Amino acid sequence: MDASTAASATALRAAHERFVTAPEAPPGVRSLVADSWRRCAASAVRADGGRLPSLRTTSEELAAYRRTHPLARVLPLFRELLGTGAADDGHVFAAGDVDGTLLWVEGDSAAMARAEAMHFAEGAMWSEAQAGTNAPGTALELAHPVQIVTGEHYSCAVHAWSCAAAPVRDPATGRILGVVDLSGGTTIATPPALAAVRAAALAAEAELARTLPAPDAPPPGGVLRLAALGRDSAQLTYGGLVHRLSPRHSDIVVALALEGHGVHGDRLAVDLSEREVPASTLRAEMTRLRAALGPGLLGSRPYALLRPVRTDFGDVASLLAEGRVNQALARYPGPLLPRSDAPVVVEQRQSLEQQLRGAVLAGPDAGPLRRWVDAAWGSEDADAWLALAHRLPGGSAQRAAAAARAHALDAAMVIPPQVGRHAAVLQRSRS
Repeated sequence: MDASTAASATALRAAHERFVTAPEAPPGVRSLVADSWRRCAASAVRADGGRLPSLRTTSEELAAYRRTHPLARVLPLFRELLGTGAADDGHVFAAGDVDGTLLWVEGDSAAMARAEAMHFAEGAMWSEAQAGTNAPGTALELAHPVQIVTGEHYSCAVHAWSCAAAPVRDPATGRILGVVDLSGGTTIATPPALAAVRAAALAAEAELARTLPAPDAPPPGGVLRLAALGRDSAQLTYGGLVHRLSPRHSDIVVALALEGHGVHGDRLAVDLSEREVPASTLRAEMTRLRAALGPGLLGSRPYALLRPVRTDFGDVASLLAEGRVNQALARYPGPLLPRSDAPVVVEQRQSLEQQLRGAVLAGPDAGPLRRWVDAAWGSEDADAWLALAHRLPGGSAQRAAAAARAHALDAAMVIPPQVGRHAAVLQRSRS
């Protein structure tokens, strides 16, 4: 490192220290970097290097995700354009997905070992919100090529490194697919390094355009089918594949299906929880969901399902809108994700149940009412039992039983169970 480079690195580290201790003071760095530092501070990223980027939980999950990612098709091109130079010049090249997860990291063995020590490794999340200012994460944040040198990194753990990165776009849609990066020492803090990653990204886009009409298009299979009624975890079916989602991913997919044309992260966070959800937490969850579904089904910025979706709760609502109450009731195995407390799910669950219940109670037939009160969710509906009694033949045993059940439920509502128990105890104590 020559004297001028060393002086520049020292000045950057001093500017970083001033910003960390007094964020309101002028940062004394490029505006691109200053803006990134402010975003990092707002996202509570650790500037002291005490929290390294998180890694994916299993190598199997990462391997499966990489096999289906569009950038897998251009990995040989990246190796040809960047890999040989990385091994010869003592640096590494990386390719990551749209959320900043590094999918491939290759290059000089010594540089690889140093990179792994700070979790710059396959499966690590290097989004700006997770890792602070860095070339791959900030390039994705700004959607254009970026070069970050030494002390411009927000995390002190990366101050010995320089990096240059460029986003790679789907040539058919313009949507960002991922990012390509060079990381290393002083040779990366130069214009040729930035030009190299720009050229690699453009070459990758040209190759994708040549080999794939729509590299980010979902796999064949037509409409997505989402089943979420009467079950704690949703099931997503497409192209003959069935995905049984975790409860959290069920909430997300239901929210995206309800939003239809896409939703930005801040709105989705409100849909999913009454408590504040950090943007970094949501991004990490969406990355895990994308890995579970594959890259062609879940879009970012805004978040959206990339195929038309048909839902079982939507089918029930459509049947009700057409006045086909019997068919709607037959297609209703239970409430929408009954254990979910996500606000958007709770609202939809209550709305659909109220619509169906109202249609059943207003109908002239006893059959739907009988099915309603025989189900777990309607067994304690006093109004439904009373309506059933009114629709059954006068003098029948079934009518009397339904009326008695309605009366008992009404009494239980007037006298809470705990009051009845206390009264029984007092009665026994007096006798």
